[in-house]
Amino acid sequence: MFYGANNLIFEKAEELRNRTTDAEELLWNYLKGGQLGVKFRRQHPAFLYVLDFYCHELKLGIELDGSIHAIEEVKRNDEIREGHLKELGIKILRFENNELFNDVSKVLKQIETEIGNAKQKTQVFTSSPLGVGGLQIIPAIDIIDGKCVRLTQGDYSKKTIYHKNPLDVAKQFEDAEIMRLHLVDLDGAKAGAVKNWKVLEAIAGKTKLVVDFGGGIKTEKDVSIVLESGATYATVGSIAVKDETAFTTWLQQFGAEKFILGADVKDEKIAVSGWLETTDIWIYDFIEKYVNKGVQQIFCTDVSKDGKMEGPSVDLYKNIISKFPDLFFIASGGVSSLQDVDQLQEIGCKGVIIGKAIYENKISLLELKQFRS
Repeated sequence: MFYGANNLIFEKAEELRNRTTDAEELLWNYLKGGQLGVKFRRQHPAFLYVLDFYCHELKLGIELDGSIHAIEEVKRNDEIREGHLKELGIKILRFENNELFNDVSKVLKQIETEIGNAKQKTQVFTSSPLGVGGLQIIPAIDIIDGKCVRLTQGDYSKKTIYHKNPLDVAKQFEDAEIMRLHLVDLDGAKAGAVKNWKVLEAIAGKTKLVVDFGGGIKTEKDVSIVLESGATYATVGSIAVKDETAFTTWLQQFGAEKFILGADVKDEKIAVSGWLETTDIWIYDFIEKYVNKGVQQIFCTDVSKDGKMEGPSVDLYKNIISKFPDLFFIASGGVSSLQDVDQLQEIGCKGVIIGKAIYENKISLLELKQFRS
């Protein structure tokens, strides 16, 4: 929650806490103790800065400005500061001291409105569609030539076609009271550009499923196509490894909350290029880097497990969750039974992507529907 703030920033925060302004004291009287329904911290370190007030739950900062902030150079610095914080997924509300002194109730109303909006945006992260322990069931639909398929370990030569119409499959998931869907454009992944956006458009337009879409997202245009076609989230993987600058720009431009980061892993190292290439990037460093840039949801696939239904990589997931307890972590790969789902819930996973186990009838939709009871 400190976004890599160093010791000097922490010392500066402590110094500022010991000499707060009258405006800060006034607003703190209303923010402290969770009076507005969320917890704020005062003089909170974040990256290179100290925020006057910060709510980590909503990634919401509040800044109070004295007269010095009317100076043009200070204004420019404020804009740069806000740009950096936005890149980390933090939204800033800014008020002049005089606004607070003249009409504190008006300021509080604006803060309460923003809290309500932020809670609505983050609801999908903090509540489970199935109502059990915060775990979200996320079925997967992989698409080749407009059909619902599954690959084993990402091998296009090991393809099984399960259904000709992905929309019909999505509707079955919706009828089972599942609310999320992981949609993968395998044609796009192979071509390096989004291909099956019409399937996404049909599912997003004809169901109420919260859809994340990945495969072939390599450019800003691809991101726009995916979001404009109805995806709630764009799922990215290799681009975050191979072109950090581009992905970081997308996080800032579209908002970090619009992305889910996919991490393919082999022996705790990141794998790319359809799992054919293993990098020397440690999974924990990879996650930390992008969490600090504002990414809120990450799913991790152990490439040795995917499509083989041999059970999930519980030890790996335990390690990730212990290092990043606030992360909305989604398990992926290897799930073969409802017992696996139970185990993932017990270790603290927030979601689980299930594919082949559903299509091979190892886990029925009725079981998933009853999982909440």
